[in-house]
This record gives sequence, structure tokens and C-alpha cells, in this order.
Amino acid sequence: MKLLLLTQYYPPEIGAPQNRLHELAVRLKAKGIEVEVLCALPNYPEMEVFKRYQNRQLRTEVIDGIKVNRSWIYVSKKRGIISRLMNYFSFVVSSYLRGRKLDNFDYLLVESPPLFLGWSAMRLSKKLGAKLIFNVSDLWPESAEKLKIVTNRFLLKLAYRLEATCYKRSTLVTGQTMGIIQSIQNRFPKVQTHWLPNGVDVDFYDPKKIETNDFRERNGFKKEDLLFFYGGIIGHAQGLEVILSTAKETINRKDIHFILQGAGPLKVELLAMKERFKLSNVHFLAPVSKSEMPMILKSVNVALVPLRKLALFQGAIPSKIFEALAMELPLILAVDGEARMHFIDRANAGIYVEPENITDFKDAVIALADNETQRKSLGKNGRKYVTDHFNRNQIAQDFLHQLDNL
Repeated sequence: MKLLLLTQYYPPEIGAPQNRLHELAVRLKAKGIEVEVLCALPNYPEMEVFKRYQNRQLRTEVIDGIKVNRSWIYVSKKRGIISRLMNYFSFVVSSYLRGRKLDNFDYLLVESPPLFLGWSAMRLSKKLGAKLIFNVSDLWPESAEKLKIVTNRFLLKLAYRLEATCYKRSTLVTGQTMGIIQSIQNRFPKVQTHWLPNGVDVDFYDPKKIETNDFRERNGFKKEDLLFFYGGIIGHAQGLEVILSTAKETINRKDIHFILQGAGPLKVELLAMKERFKLSNVHFLAPVSKSEMPMILKSVNVALVPLRKLALFQGAIPSKIFEALAMELPLILAVDGEARMHFIDRANAGIYVEPENITDFKDAVIALADNETQRKSLGKNGRKYVTDHFNRNQIAQDFLHQLDNL
């Protein structure tokens, strides 16, 4: 069996879809599937092609045994809608031109968003004789509309039409959460679906394997400091203002510090907010490679997982949850719906707070800061839950079984 993964984002870029797709590819290859990847030149999140990939270098390489084919993409540090659309559509065109020269495949799995990549995927699946699998990690354009990232009614109409076409022409539509799957089933009952969740490599993210750790020393934190950690995209959906507002409310607690590690379109605004409120207890750190994350997570005390208060996010499960729980970190979870059901109601791995509710967030921070026993208990519960229910090895095995039965 031969499978082509089509995605705009892939390692060595850092991010949730990059890690998730690569981990799936590696595991499918280990089970005898011939897997290749067609992706863009790495540029995310800095929106600049990585130096060693410039000047037409490394258009084909092998990463952990996976052949990776790369095509050109337009990148710009401008944040406007025109630059973003040029970024998306440049890869739509270049991926088709690059992909049509590849060998035939049995399946083509395309990652959405960006939804526009569906145009390339539909044409390539026909050209390469591959059955199309449409993998949905975010319900776009619905999320773009609800977050007011896209407001033009004509563009939204075209996007919804494209979404419907992609689903209907797919042999299988996979979704990252049960909420995504339910939404697709409700709107397109004839489409065959499969839950393909994110997960975690519990052997890689294992607190018992971290022997040396200088994260606190390098970043100026004391041993007794209580570190509340957010790691991921600093963007529109996350509602990270609640963290800085909570920091303002707890500024007199000299032992409590808030770390935001990552990059994204709202980082400049949040840095300005930090300066405006003189938040010495808030620390912004640059993104790091996956190899450094277990050490960082081992060094902090609590993982923060917020999203904005939108009905759209009732079915969201931020990927940062899995690594944090595998490393036995308790959560402060400001996400209702599916994530709350899994990790609070079932796993008892943290404290739920109403999204964007500063008072709730502050109370949870103080409660966990003052109760080490509770932190440890919640952390133990979390690791057991993701080991039992979100182990990447089992996820890959279930997906392979689905492919065998198509």
C-alpha cells in the first residue's frame, strides 16, 4: 500500500500539525506502508524559508525514513489577508505542479486547513490514481468566519462550497476530534468518516527519562518558583489575554510566574500589554524544537490551555494537552466541551475554568499554586489517561485498519 501525505506544514517546522502528521507517517511506515510527503518549503512560524532550504536546496530529503518532496511557497511577514491568501494559493499551485510528477499512490491524505489545498488534492488524487482522504484538523471556513478572520461574504460562500466539494469527492473524511466528525456527519450524512485524533508518544514524553535539566537556571527562575506554562501558537483563537490579566491580578505573589512560549500573529500585541501593565511575572520565550519540550515541561508546574469563548470550540482539543499530561502536568483548562469531557470529567487531570473568565482563571492558579499534593495527583491521572486513550501507536493501528477496510 502506498500513501501520499499532502500538507503545507511539515518538519523541520515546529507545530501541532507538523508533529502529528510526521508521527503518523513514521508509524504507518513501520507497519509496512510506503509513505511519502508532499509539502511546502519550511517557513513557519517566522514566515521566512529556512536558510538551508533556500536557493533550491533540499527539495527532496528523507526524514526518519520518510521521503519528503518540497515545493515552492510564497512567504511574507505581512499579516494582511492578501499576503495570507497568496501564501495559501502559491502552495496550491506549486504542490500540484510538483505532485503530478510523482509515482502513483493508493491513497492521498490531505491536511486541512488550509482548505484551499483541497483543490490541489482533488486534482492530484485523480492524476496519481489515489483515493482521496480529507483530514480535517479545524472546521474551516467556519472557524475563520466565527473568529472574524474572514468577513467577506463572497469569499466565505466560495469557501463553504469548496468544503462541501472536498468532502463529497473523498473516499474518507477524517477528523481530529469527535466534534469535527459530528459536524461533518450532520451536514453530509453520506460522507464516510473516521475519528483520527491527535495523541502523544508516551515513551518520548516520559518524566522519568529526564535526568538533567537546566531550564530554570537558564531562564532566571528559582527552584521554589511556581511556573504556569503556555506553549503553542500565540494567535487569535487562544484568548491569551486572560493569562496576562490573571498575571496582573496575582502580581503580588512573587512565587507565581507565567510563561508563554511560542510565536504567532498576536505576540506583538501581548508584549505591548505586558509592558503597559508592567507585568514582571510574565515571560515570553521563543519556540523550541520538539526535542527540547520534555525538558521544559518537566521544569514547569502547571500547563495552561485556554481558548476563546466560542461555541465553535466546544469540539476542540488543543494538541498541547497531550504532551503536558504525558509529562504529568496538571491542567488549567479554559476549553469547554469535548476537551473538558475527556481531561476533566473523565481523566480528573486538571481544573476547568470558564473561557476568558479572569476570576475563574485566577482562582485556579492560586488553588494549584498552594496545593502541591493536588498538582501531583492530577498529573498522575493525566498521564494514565493519555496512555490509555491517546497513544499514537494505537491511533496509527486504528487508522491502518480503516484503510484496509475501504
